[in-house]
Amino acid sequence: MSAYRFIHTSDLHLGRKFSNLPEDIRGRLVEARHLAIDALAAAAGEHGATDIFIAGDLFDTETPSERVRKQALAAMGAADGLRWWILPGNHDSLAAETLWSRFSGEAPTSVRVLTTADPVEVAPSVTLLPAPVPSRFPGRDSTEAMAQSASPEGHLRIGLAHGGVVTFGSEDDGRETIPIDRAESAGLDYLALGDWHGFVPLSDRAFYSGTPERDRFKHPGRGICLAVILAGPRAVPEVAQVETGRFDWSETALHLTPEQDAVQAFRAALPEGGPARRDVLLRLRASGWVRLPQRTALETAIADTSPEFGHFVFGDEGLMTECVAEDLNAIATGGALRMAAERLYGQARKEGAGDRERCVADAALTRLYAFVQGEMR
Repeated sequence: MSAYRFIHTSDLHLGRKFSNLPEDIRGRLVEARHLAIDALAAAAGEHGATDIFIAGDLFDTETPSERVRKQALAAMGAADGLRWWILPGNHDSLAAETLWSRFSGEAPTSVRVLTTADPVEVAPSVTLLPAPVPSRFPGRDSTEAMAQSASPEGHLRIGLAHGGVVTFGSEDDGRETIPIDRAESAGLDYLALGDWHGFVPLSDRAFYSGTPERDRFKHPGRGICLAVILAGPRAVPEVAQVETGRFDWSETALHLTPEQDAVQAFRAALPEGGPARRDVLLRLRASGWVRLPQRTALETAIADTSPEFGHFVFGDEGLMTECVAEDLNAIATGGALRMAAERLYGQARKEGAGDRERCVADAALTRLYAFVQGEMR
């Protein structure tokens, strides 16, 4: 048989609302999830694949809107020469009977929902063994039937499943039910897994593809899919990561000392400038110590720079402000302002104070300093 090529993806989570993020980025992230369908189709075309396997969680919920459902079908149906094989996951499980009956009833012949564990011949001499998830929290190994499922002699055996494995937790911290050696125990040439949103190889035959469009800082970078080539039964799969995501989720650590130029260090920690920053969601975690004037200059630089990014988060829980007499004198040498500055400085250094209390006091002291300096100018 000739080599079999396919695309392995999962966790598109179409319809996700991103309600935990600011409104000005939400719409762009929602649209990017839909456009991931086109990116997957393009990846298939570039790698000579005709089948795209979605290992669960095509939708974010069991009740996506009609708009989300129909637009997904339209995008898949418009991809000429491609077949889409969709496995219900834990977010859009088989319990969503209305969803899948409507979806299947509206779907073109190139889009197939796998609602049973019955083997399917997806291409000549290629058998797919699906493991649809019955409910949000199934509490059992949905891949168990793979080991007992027969396939014709000489066929490639591909497993398609969604969930955590024994040594690798579920994205939703659910029960870890899939044996890590399932590919071997079921005689699979390849096990395509979904649920974890980052790329993880479990063995040379079992992979989490990750989501084609990232959705959190936990999994940095841009989303990918996997382009897979199976040369024949028991041949080691050739697996290539293909970038499909538009948005780059980036997390960077910034450790500062009083001797540093805080603004210069901040700018050096940022990704390259220009219009590309519009598609970057950046979380910068600062730690260490800075002088009060540096802290003020740093916050000004952050305020000037952050609008260049699609989304910017500055985590300063680990950053402390060092204040010397001349800094307090720059606020006031006496009177109510000096008393307020000293009190805030004391609260920021109070023994036994919690991180939040210290951060609030540090921030208030920094704002007081900036306010007075602004008045002086």
